[in-house]
Amino acid sequence: MTDQPKPPPPSKALVFARRTGSTLVLWALVSWIFCSRNSLGFLGFIGILMLIATVEYFRMLQTSGIKCFPRFGILLAAAYCGALHAPYLSGHQPLPYLDGLAVFIAIVGSFTLQLRYPILGRESLLAVAANVLGFIYIPLLFNFATRLVFLLPDAGVADGKVGVQGAFLLLWLLAVTKFTDMGAYITGSMIGRHKMIPHVSPGKTWEGFGGALVFSQLAGCGLYALFPEQLAIFGNWSHVVILSFLLSILAVIGDLAESIIKRALDAKDSGQMLPGIGGSLDLIDSVCFTAPALFFYLKWFLLSHA
Repeated sequence: MTDQPKPPPPSKALVFARRTGSTLVLWALVSWIFCSRNSLGFLGFIGILMLIATVEYFRMLQTSGIKCFPRFGILLAAAYCGALHAPYLSGHQPLPYLDGLAVFIAIVGSFTLQLRYPILGRESLLAVAANVLGFIYIPLLFNFATRLVFLLPDAGVADGKVGVQGAFLLLWLLAVTKFTDMGAYITGSMIGRHKMIPHVSPGKTWEGFGGALVFSQLAGCGLYALFPEQLAIFGNWSHVVILSFLLSILAVIGDLAESIIKRALDAKDSGQMLPGIGGSLDLIDSVCFTAPALFFYLKWFLLSHA
């Protein structure tokens, strides 16, 4: 019996068409949630993406033969998400030090589960490290998007709706982050010649990186020009430009960080949820880096002086 020949890879035009279609569907969903300002819609969207990405992460580990504790990791992610989201729905703040408690549980729980098995050199330590990394990288970092929605003074849930400023802040974050990805992809596909980091991601080019910086400014400055009152938290144009530049760099690093994981695990995509894009983790990888950065920038440089 002869091996079946592998099907040829899809053309760039087909990949671009699939990616465009998936992007339009996603932005339509985001637009509906944004316009409705439904609190369950915001929290449900973030929570579902986070849980699917967590499942994808552990599935990639298992497929690559790396020992881990997926049931514990997924259960902890769901419990953390519930403990974070539930108070917001009732107009309250999450428990103090919730993040520290969750990391503590992730570390202690992973070591406790490892006690059931014999020590097999680095494999035993890797099992613990993989679980702790999975929690910090996906549920903890990505849920800073949730914290941004409820960060500002009008963040209290009234009649099941989130505040206008919080909704616009999340929209601004997603626009800057995803326009960075889109700018890198479009510019790199059209004129990309010089490889950026080929040992991590062969498709990334310096021309694409330049396009990412330009597109992020178009998104960040464009939204601020259109909605200055709703985005008044930024105060002036200098913060908008600085943040757009900072988030674009972190979005690129976030995308490359997932490339490191996929390359190390010999995985092409984290999943097949979105044609042309991949799985949920492929979608949120850059947000995992940009959401915390925006949150801390606002807390330290803008809200602390308000």
